[in-house]
Amino acid sequence: VEILLSAVPDELHPPHSEYSQWKFKLFRVKSMERAPLPSETQSELGATPAVSAPAVSDKETGFGEAPASVMKLCLGGKSKENVEGPGRRVDMKLQEMDTHMNHLRCLCRICGTALRKVKGPVHEVHGKLEETSKCALRKMGCKFTSWPQIILSVFKVDVTEDAESIHPLFFCHRCCMVAIRGGGVCSFTRTKIPEWKPHSSHCHLSWRKAGLQREQWVRSITHCQKEHLSTKLISEKLPVDFIISLTCLVCDHLLCDPVQSPCGHLFCRSCIMKLTHVLGPHCPACNFSCTPDDLIPPPKTFLSALHSLLLLCPSDGCDEEVRLDSIKAHCLSHKLENGANRQTLEFDNYLLANKGGRPRQHLLSLTRRAQKHRLRDLKTQVKEFADKEEGGDVKSVCLTLFLLALRSSNEHRQADELEAMMQGRGFGLSPAVCLAIRVNTFLSCSQYHKMYRTVKATSGRQIFQPLHTLRAAEKELLPGFHLFEWQPALKNVSTSCNVGIINGLSGWTSSVDDCPADTITRRFRYDVALVAALKDLEEDIMDGLRESGMEDSACTSGFSVLIKECCDGMGDVSEKHGGGPAVPEKAVRFSFTIMSISVQAEDGDEEVTVFTEPKPNSELSCKPLCLMFVDESDHETLTAILGPIVAERDSMKHSRLILSIGGLQRSFRFHFRGTGYDEKMVREMEGLEASGSTYVCTLCDSSRAEAAQNMVLHSITRSHDENLERYEIWRTNPYSESADELRDRVKGVSAKPFLETQPTLDALHCDIGNATEFYKIFQDEIGEVYKKVNPSREERRSWRAALDKQLRKSMKLKPIMRMNGNYARKLMTMEAVEVVCELVPSEERREALRELMKLYLQMKPVWRATCPAKECPDQLCRYSFNSQRFADLLSSTFKYRYNGKITNYLHKTLAHVPEIIERDGSIGAWASEGNESANKLFRRFRKMNARQSKAFELEDVLKHHWLYTSKFLQKFMEAHKDSAKAFQATIDPVETLDEATIDPVETLDEDMSLEVPDL
Repeated sequence: VEILLSAVPDELHPPHSEYSQWKFKLFRVKSMERAPLPSETQSELGATPAVSAPAVSDKETGFGEAPASVMKLCLGGKSKENVEGPGRRVDMKLQEMDTHMNHLRCLCRICGTALRKVKGPVHEVHGKLEETSKCALRKMGCKFTSWPQIILSVFKVDVTEDAESIHPLFFCHRCCMVAIRGGGVCSFTRTKIPEWKPHSSHCHLSWRKAGLQREQWVRSITHCQKEHLSTKLISEKLPVDFIISLTCLVCDHLLCDPVQSPCGHLFCRSCIMKLTHVLGPHCPACNFSCTPDDLIPPPKTFLSALHSLLLLCPSDGCDEEVRLDSIKAHCLSHKLENGANRQTLEFDNYLLANKGGRPRQHLLSLTRRAQKHRLRDLKTQVKEFADKEEGGDVKSVCLTLFLLALRSSNEHRQADELEAMMQGRGFGLSPAVCLAIRVNTFLSCSQYHKMYRTVKATSGRQIFQPLHTLRAAEKELLPGFHLFEWQPALKNVSTSCNVGIINGLSGWTSSVDDCPADTITRRFRYDVALVAALKDLEEDIMDGLRESGMEDSACTSGFSVLIKECCDGMGDVSEKHGGGPAVPEKAVRFSFTIMSISVQAEDGDEEVTVFTEPKPNSELSCKPLCLMFVDESDHETLTAILGPIVAERDSMKHSRLILSIGGLQRSFRFHFRGTGYDEKMVREMEGLEASGSTYVCTLCDSSRAEAAQNMVLHSITRSHDENLERYEIWRTNPYSESADELRDRVKGVSAKPFLETQPTLDALHCDIGNATEFYKIFQDEIGEVYKKVNPSREERRSWRAALDKQLRKSMKLKPIMRMNGNYARKLMTMEAVEVVCELVPSEERREALRELMKLYLQMKPVWRATCPAKECPDQLCRYSFNSQRFADLLSSTFKYRYNGKITNYLHKTLAHVPEIIERDGSIGAWASEGNESANKLFRRFRKMNARQSKAFELEDVLKHHWLYTSKFLQKFMEAHKDSAKAFQATIDPVETLDEATIDPVETLDEDMSLEVPDL
């Protein structure tokens, strides 16, 4: 229609477009037919309509761009200033309606929130779906194409008959996301739909004033109408600004017992105390934080000016002018004059009225309604006292009265219990202790609530706290509670601090096919998670400062935090319960560990370490950041989900965090080391070829043949930046080389690196990989492969069966399909070698096996120790010699297996360990063992938090796992082990806490294992 109208010549246009006619009819109200002005005649008024509007084009009215002004629509496109003049005026109703509609355009149609308060784009109520929204809804099976259909389906609101003068034209991005999360069919978030009414003389949108708000505060909160004096009593005519400076910003009365807030505003003491008690500790003028302890008396010069004000006496018949500081005594004198007449009457009020009838019943025998009626006057008096003296805290006043009554009656036991309850101690456990017990005994919320009710019913005491107190306690431990600031602000990261669990897929602008419909992921924002982890370590940081002898106030900047990052894929995590979409059978977990915190004092030169993680490889220190149901081999999905984490990580490298620790604002810089990855994950993140590639190492450029020929003499050459440069060469082929030449030039880089990893060796997977290789050597030695050329598959199977049988018989090692950590630790011992040697025919080969294992066991502590320089200095010094001897043994005695080939982890073990130790100081401390043992926790949390929705289930797992790693809760568990054991015994007498506690060494299950192929 718009295109056809634009094609018609101007002279053929109708006098009004359809939209303008609709608005003209809408606003042609009765009040617009105004009374005639003196300069007008009756005939002129009758000939002229109330509002005339010439033909206005779409461009002039703004049709198609933005809603036009009511004034311009009703005045023919002209402004008010052009129309008003001598003898002419514009009806005030039009101005009111214009103001009303301007307010409506700033509000959300669905929830009524101001659009400026909600981040994100604004959407038209009657518009069509945007491409991104349409794609998201299409994945969920929604075929609607316009927003009115979606709004009717989700919020049950029909917007097709909306009037622009009554209803807003837009809705906020928050309501849009609610509709999209519900699939365009339902809403998972309770949204209160406001009732939109036509404009009236009492419209709250057009006539909202601060004075009205203050009147409401006086009526509902302060109740100071009869106590404080009005500014109308000032006898002199003073400047308005001066009077405002002497006025309370809460009640608009003259200041009474004035106090000054940190932001410089003035209030009556009782008014601000009552207001902050009801609405929270914030200044009502500027919303700045303002607690009762922050209030101070104003300067004496201001008080002298205030007290010298001359006021008219408020008593009837007295017109005397009195100073403000003397008006109380003046009014009291009036009361004393009139008090003698009422003294007898007031005394009579205290006499007990005997109205006859049945005897008066005791208070406790009455119904609740009768008790309220009898105590009505007492309740009023207590409330007045509490409002005047205690900031309106009626509960504390009543409890204190009860406590004093118990003490006076010598009921000290009950008084002690009441006093303990008032102080928050109670005879039961604190909410934090109960939360620690719930988390460490792996109880879901429903299980805890069931046992809480059972214990309370059987014991008669509330030993454990209810669930709502636990939820309040866990809010302080979860990310999103504490305030912080980044300087400079993080690039492309929101400055909001109260961000909890978010969807890992949020922010995708890809097409529908890029993301599988069943991909479910939940994570914390990286910087918010780091803030929560630091606040959890606040006590340890302050203890470290005190032990180092450093001044607390001198250490507000220069903190450095060292972070270990881990990421690992998991095997089958499918569950057979619940509904919702079928999830993939694999999962990926990304986590981090705070390894150390050091500080450089303002007057010092050296950094002092104030915190070092005592158990860097424990699942208790490995904090989860992101959980996803994704196959780690799915490169596209994995990179898309980890992409925002990488972006936040890169932004934090160039900024410093400002966070309150120990009551002072301190600055922290973060240093990230991605070390907790196995070989497969490193190659995935750095864009290298798979583990079977010719280029055997992720640390150097050696090929497999070069590494087998020269097993020891190699150095670390690869880096993330170099891999990026090689990827560009691989992508562009600037030298026009063949595929083999290009592959040799880029040394195995075949994809774009997306996450920087530390060039290092993962100690845990090194153990597993080397144990796998020794397992194969044992098989070959049993079958005497050094004498044969190509043994058949049946022969190899018989050797493996003999080896498994011998290990099971002598060492209780059951045969496995995949090598895991527990099996590797038991296999790599001299005891296991002696057992295997019983099956080796040649004595010479037995000695070679014993020497090989002996050398390996001398080298192993170097990469397994947390601090090898302290724990095994002798083995560290002899490592190069032992590795050379080990390599000579492989290339001579076991040449049949290492002629031109070598395994990836064996190469790293022999060639790169000394260089990594010299650079980082440790390999074992930076291993992925904590993340791997946390994989078992993931499975246990999933069973514990089984829910219908997989997304909600993942949120429960992430939240519970974070609480499990809290140092704050772990300290409570140390102090309340007996309580935890008793609680676990009441839940399940069979499974005690000791059985439920997880040992990081003993829980390395099949998730961190290497497959043992059948050769």
